[in-house]
Amino acid sequence: SSGRALTRNIMRDNPGPTLYAKRNVSVDSLVSAFRLFVDNSMLKHIQKCTETEARSRLQDDNWSISLQELDAFIAILLARGAYGAKTLDLAGLWSTVWGPAFFRDTMSRNKFREIMRFIRFDIRSSRSERVKNDKFCLASEIWNKFISNCKACYIPGESITVDEQLFPTKARCRFTQYMANKPDKFGIKFWLAADTKTKYLLNGFPYLGKDETRPVDQPLSEYVVMKLMEPFLNKGRNVTTDNFFTSIELAKKLAKKNTTIVGTINRARKEIPISAKENKMNLYSTTIMKLDQSIKENQIKM
Repeated sequence: SSGRALTRNIMRDNPGPTLYAKRNVSVDSLVSAFRLFVDNSMLKHIQKCTETEARSRLQDDNWSISLQELDAFIAILLARGAYGAKTLDLAGLWSTVWGPAFFRDTMSRNKFREIMRFIRFDIRSSRSERVKNDKFCLASEIWNKFISNCKACYIPGESITVDEQLFPTKARCRFTQYMANKPDKFGIKFWLAADTKTKYLLNGFPYLGKDETRPVDQPLSEYVVMKLMEPFLNKGRNVTTDNFFTSIELAKKLAKKNTTIVGTINRARKEIPISAKENKMNLYSTTIMKLDQSIKENQIKM
């Protein structure tokens, strides 16, 4: 047991880009790095779904979008975020007076609007059947492939952070969340794991309400952390969480997987000793509490 304790937080993986990522990136082509995450199979799927939607609604079998146009469309979305211009209307982005030239040079405003109108990530005609087994079927094929690519391209360091993020949306669905403390109040909530040092996205999945795959006796917070960390367990890593996730039971389960945890813990949790709940510590003070297993066992017998 002492040997296991000594090796618990020794990580033997070399963090950084994987060999697969290094082999497929060319210093002469910036797009080769982008293709590691949004690959041709994903683009072709979006192309097929978008053309199907447009042809159905316009009653025009000749409507099409090329992969080059789809690349340009995605580039504009990324640039819009990079410029901090999410609140600026399209007329402003394409303005010859104050709009960045990048937008005008990449694609016409009308073409961008047309693609935005029809962009889809699944085929509408088969949705009613797929949604029975996949609540996120409108985007799951693209999202799952993206996360798979993220995992394939990078080995995280010893510290991983788990948290939630609300992606704003105007879409109406059963799992749209309202979070008053977020800048954008309505959206789809995602559980995400990221490399603490590089901020690289490692894993993630959307919150879709009740999950039938989660054991009934397992708290949601514990389920989320274990699911996100599953590819990175038994490697001597540490996970950082906030007080929604942190619990003693979670720490025990992670310890069995050679993984430690650091995080704030809610004072109201049942496992917190009464002395800790009543003690009002000064700012920046630290109190170390150690559970004596033999005393706990004696108390249970009594």
